[in-house]
Amino acid sequence: MKGGTAMPQAEVRLKQIAEKLKELRKEKGYKSAEIFAYDNNLSRVSYWRIENGFNITMKTLIRLLDIHQITLSEFFRDIM
Repeated sequence: MKGGTAMPQAEVRLKQIAEKLKELRKEKGYKSAEIFAYDNNLSRVSYWRIENGFNITMKTLIRLLDIHQITLSEFFRDIM
């Protein structure tokens, strides 16, 4: 929260997506986002930004879900 105001809903959802992607990376056995990005031919800086809740394109999300071999519906099942 900044200045006592609630975080905008879009920001909350981006954080949820970021946390879910971080969880999937760790489930694959990667402690380091940098090594995960390198091993999957992703920009290290861009991937760090994604895991830290910065905006993400649908194309990038689909690419990440393909890496993790899960569908959009599986990914969003636990995200409100």
